[in-house]
Amino acid sequence: MRTRAPLPAAPPLPKRRMRTRAPLPAARSRSRSLPAGPARGVRGPLRLSLLARSRASSRSPWGGRSRARQRRPTWRREAAPAARPGAPACSLAALRPPPPPASSRQADGPADERGRGDQLARAQRFLFSGEPGPGAPGPVLEVRVPQILHLQYGLYVWPCAVVLAQYLWFHRRSLSGKAVLEIGAGVSLPGILAAKCGAEVILSDNRELPHCLEVCRQSCHMNNLSQVHVMGLTWGHISQDLLALPPQDIILASDVFYEPEDFEDILTTVYFLMQKNPKVQLWSTYQVRSADWSLEALLYKWDMKCVHIPLESFDADKEEIAGSTLPGRHTVEMLVISYTKDSI
Repeated sequence: MRTRAPLPAAPPLPKRRMRTRAPLPAARSRSRSLPAGPARGVRGPLRLSLLARSRASSRSPWGGRSRARQRRPTWRREAAPAARPGAPACSLAALRPPPPPASSRQADGPADERGRGDQLARAQRFLFSGEPGPGAPGPVLEVRVPQILHLQYGLYVWPCAVVLAQYLWFHRRSLSGKAVLEIGAGVSLPGILAAKCGAEVILSDNRELPHCLEVCRQSCHMNNLSQVHVMGLTWGHISQDLLALPPQDIILASDVFYEPEDFEDILTTVYFLMQKNPKVQLWSTYQVRSADWSLEALLYKWDMKCVHIPLESFDADKEEIAGSTLPGRHTVEMLVISYTKDSI
């Protein structure tokens, strides 16, 4: 039996190179990002941006969540995006309803519209009346102040201003001839009332906010008070105007204890004025916003004392004051701060 010779081994096959494909590009998202634009439901180029409030903002010592390091979102007006060719023009002025004709406005109404540039101002009227005497109506004092639709919160009336004005009205007989300085005045309702009661008034607001100083001047113009002086005064800063100020009898401050980081700047400015006249008093109202804020340590540091004035003692414990419902149900406190060494 024959046996076949074994077949020769097959030569090894050549190794094949593994071809690697280049990575595919990342898949594109089907949703395209829209260009930044105004938020839905907001007319015009207003956007919500987390901005630190200016230290020049004025406004509660004993109440309010601690905002020394926290910031509130504020509205910022930015430039509107460029309109596309052929698109209809749209602006805030176009969206605003036209003002009523002059014949339809009532001169003695509670408020009237006044145009000022691109801002819409309202002249709000407050009527302060005293207790009627036997057989005669009580005295009535009318004060008009502008309120401007603006993002800066020093351009309209706050509840604390109405309460402080009521306190001044209650003590109107003691204001004649007194030197009165209002700090953080804004629309200046308390200061204007003091001037109408015979006080020598100076209105002041942050030097870095010229629009607030302009509103102070508008308030004087609306009430025919050409003798009232308006000056720029930044809390905590020593300026030539502050050095030139004569001794004051009363300092008015409506809701200036608003930002905790401003508390000591306010008190240092008041302390400087107390050196000129140790008998000067700070009459201040503030709105309770939290139980975390306190002035006690700062008052002790700057040799000051504080007295709380009950609202019912000057007929301010109600939701409507001077024909305005602005006080509402807000918790407002009245303080009288004075120099401790004055009582020694």
